Amino acid sequence: MGTKKNFVLDTNVILHDHDCLRNFQENDIYLPIIVLEELDKFKKGSGEINYNAREFVRELDLITDDNLFTKGASLGEGMGKLFILTGGMESETVRKSFPERQVDHEILSTADVLAKKYPKTKTVLVTKDVNLRMKARSIGVLSEDYITDKVTNVDIFEKANEVYDGVSSELIDKVYSSKEGVDISDIEFRNVLQPNECFVMKSERNSVLARYNPFTHTVHRVTKAKNYGIEPRNAEQSFAFEILNDPDIKLVALTGKAGTGKTLLALASALSNMNDYKQILLARPIVALSNKDLGFLPGDAAAKVAPYMQPLFDNLNVIKHQFSPTSTELRRLDDMQKSGQLVIEALAFIRGRSLSETYCIIDEAQNLTPHEIKTIITRAGEGTKMVFTGDIQQIDQPYLDSESNGLVYMIDRMKGQNIFAHVNLVKGERSMLSELASNLM
Repeated sequence: MGTKKNFVLDTNVILHDHDCLRNFQENDIYLPIIVLEELDKFKKGSGEINYNAREFVRELDLITDDNLFTKGASLGEGMGKLFILTGGMESETVRKSFPERQVDHEILSTADVLAKKYPKTKTVLVTKDVNLRMKARSIGVLSEDYITDKVTNVDIFEKANEVYDGVSSELIDKVYSSKEGVDISDIEFRNVLQPNECFVMKSERNSVLARYNPFTHTVHRVTKAKNYGIEPRNAEQSFAFEILNDPDIKLVALTGKAGTGKTLLALASALSNMNDYKQILLARPIVALSNKDLGFLPGDAAAKVAPYMQPLFDNLNVIKHQFSPTSTELRRLDDMQKSGQLVIEALAFIRGRSLSETYCIIDEAQNLTPHEIKTIITRAGEGTKMVFTGDIQQIDQPYLDSESNGLVYMIDRMKGQNIFAHVNLVKGERSMLSELASNLM
């Protein structure tokens, strides 16, 4: 147990994680009353931040300790106290440095006053706002990001599949020829293999794409199979189809930069396996344009959402263009859309639903919080497969980054589970221009 600290929470921490009070161990937590006023503005709405605002206020209401506004209310055994500060927290230093009256400056004032009031105890302002952290540093106030759900090892999103050199040609021949695969105990690897890990085995004479199957404890060959007209163009895409088509893998993460084919591969796999599911559902979170709500767009609810869903329709059109206008496959796709067997909609519309026997593809998952990812996965019923795709370098949410978004959080927590698999796509296949822009700009 370290030295006890005082933490002052910014509003955005609560909007990011309504259960944040449980994550500060034995340390005391201070909430300026202005934070509660800010939360009140977010209570109405169907977004994740609105849900978090409501849940936090409900949890706060359960704390009936009368000392909440004076001596602090206990948060439980082994935990610190919670204080709500109602006034008297004006900092002369903050007022001189940042004379404009705004919420951020009032929260910063609270942290500065507490730091001077308790000089022997570290006072830390916790905020997901980078600018506020910089302001705090400029006047000597300690500040940090909310790091409870941050993932520190993000180098896995910069490399492609593992390559094992120096493998004997005889072993590779055996992997090629064996339908059941080669027992894992018969192969020596320099690293411990994760369940469903895909890799390349190379010898001086030949090579093979392979996957470790945790259900059979074997290493077997990965083939370059075509799915609903879409053929893999590189080893990574072959690996993606391998795990996407395996019914035993219930949760899949596909990461990679723009143009690597994440969503297209997932959709093609879903269509190839449509007989195993009652419905194929494609969804993506809505990130408002220019910080404006959907209300500023014209039309009804469907018309407002349509522009955000267009990238999913674009991927569907790519698949449709693989077939002639009179083909059976194209007619089947049209029938599936008309009957509701193939649905494209905003992610917010699946809240509260139970998804059974559904092939569910969640696009742009890097814009989801860890709590949102958990909420979606817990919607999965029997026979459902969930695929999350995203590029952690293209995050549009102001308080998420490459280490704290829900997609990397899910991958970090789920790795090692037999029903989970992750493939990182590195090589862009959209066009030479797209690949050049992704690498140089």
